[in-house]
Amino acid sequence: MTTPDTTPDDRRPTHVERLRRRLDDLTRSIARRPGALALLGLGSSGAHAHRMDEYSDLDFFVVVEPGARERFLREPDWLRDAAPVAYDFENSPVGRKVLFDDGVFCEYAVFTEQDLAGISEPSMRVIWSRDPARDWSAVRTRPVATGWGHDSPDFHLGEALTNLYVGLLRERRGEHLTAMRFIQVYAVDRLLCLHALSTEPGAQRDPYVVDRRAESWASQVPIATFCPGYTRNVAAAAAILDWLVTHRSPAPIMVEAIRGLLAIQSGRDD
Repeated sequence: MTTPDTTPDDRRPTHVERLRRRLDDLTRSIARRPGALALLGLGSSGAHAHRMDEYSDLDFFVVVEPGARERFLREPDWLRDAAPVAYDFENSPVGRKVLFDDGVFCEYAVFTEQDLAGISEPSMRVIWSRDPARDWSAVRTRPVATGWGHDSPDFHLGEALTNLYVGLLRERRGEHLTAMRFIQVYAVDRLLCLHALSTEPGAQRDPYVVDRRAESWASQVPIATFCPGYTRNVAAAAAILDWLVTHRSPAPIMVEAIRGLLAIQSGRDD
């Protein structure tokens, strides 16, 4: 793996063109694969494309035939053929989070048409469909079920790192509240889960909610440093990253990517 070639202050409007080209490359790659039915964009990759900016990432669904689902999930050559990948990890039973070499970050899921049932996804846009006449606008999606067995160090570490990364992009954009949640809530939850996996279950630990009684069973974890408040997102992210580097073995590619974002925001919290 190589370090993403996006330098700390390289998130200029040209990054938007990079995102759009990546969607084009993904479309061509997916369209070549037997069993692929559609590529559906979400959020700023979907119906809200006008919101895409230099701090956006790519969110999408790949819809496939039932017999192709496992192949698309377990053998993501269709993704790597679009562009070189620096880092990726499985963050749900049906998808992954990915950082490409050039700094493009994406989150995706693979579904069959039958899988898409339940809750409306209002931001969805059809980027490509094998059947041009097929109307995907009525597709419904369901949330990934909880309790699916990814209570593992790799999962929690990958989630913590990618939450820091996305949170710092939101902070850079000026979305301080959502950045605070990604950094001081979501990433801290994953860090606590990591710590819980390395400690003996105790009477003070709630088996269902990781942050309950954390002051007792995770007293060695400097929680106050990780949760300094709305105006201290950069300091919080730096402290969390330092803890992960000291106590775990995070992927160097993600450590460098996060440090690159921290470098252009240092001093903003002070």
